[in-house]
Amino acid sequence: MDLIKDVLIVLSTPEAGAFIWFVCCWVGYTYYSESNATRRPSLSNTLHRHREIWMSNMLMRDNRVADAALLANLERNVAFFASTSIIIIAGILTLFGSIDRLDSVPFIDAELQKTWAEKLLILAGIFVYAFFKFTWSLRQYGFACVMVGSAPINVGVGNLIGSGVFYRDSALVISRAAHAFNLGLRSYYFALAFIVWFVSGWGFVCASALVVCVLYRREFKSKVLMALIRSNAENGS
Repeated sequence: MDLIKDVLIVLSTPEAGAFIWFVCCWVGYTYYSESNATRRPSLSNTLHRHREIWMSNMLMRDNRVADAALLANLERNVAFFASTSIIIIAGILTLFGSIDRLDSVPFIDAELQKTWAEKLLILAGIFVYAFFKFTWSLRQYGFACVMVGSAPINVGVGNLIGSGVFYRDSALVISRAAHAFNLGLRSYYFALAFIVWFVSGWGFVCASALVVCVLYRREFKSKVLMALIRSNAENGS
């Protein structure tokens, strides 16, 4: 919080307003999407139901190589973004260390250099947050692998009700891993909007709002969501 206060003091009032709007868009949409996911169809709750079906079907299979391969593929996707975040952070910090070399550029004065330095620190903080979310997602997928490995065997249709706690909990672990991955990926979306701030404050405001619109449409109004809902209905859920 102290860092944010220092940044707001350095930035001009219009710039500070644009940053506050950015934070409100990010935090506000996160709260909105999580609260509405319990009341209306969304990607998160629909996919969670698919994961429950996946885990219940897994319990009725003796050979679970395909399930382990699917989890390994999910882990690879998360690991890619986690390693990419580290590379981006390193690049931002390198650029931050070279900010004083912009003295030779005519239209960049000392005040603008200081402002850009503050913005680079915030941008690095966004990717640090994304890195922590991706690594937490990676760990939770590892927990899910352990649960798949410890799943009971020879569970028939008649015994599935007795194993209901297991397949629901295993699906919940995978869903929590996916949720952490989603938060990290959302950081990338807002980081792209943040980059616009280096060019224009009003462009930054519009880009933040555009990201919210894109995320909302994909989470609650996308065609893939409709397909997933229809698939759930066909499975009798």
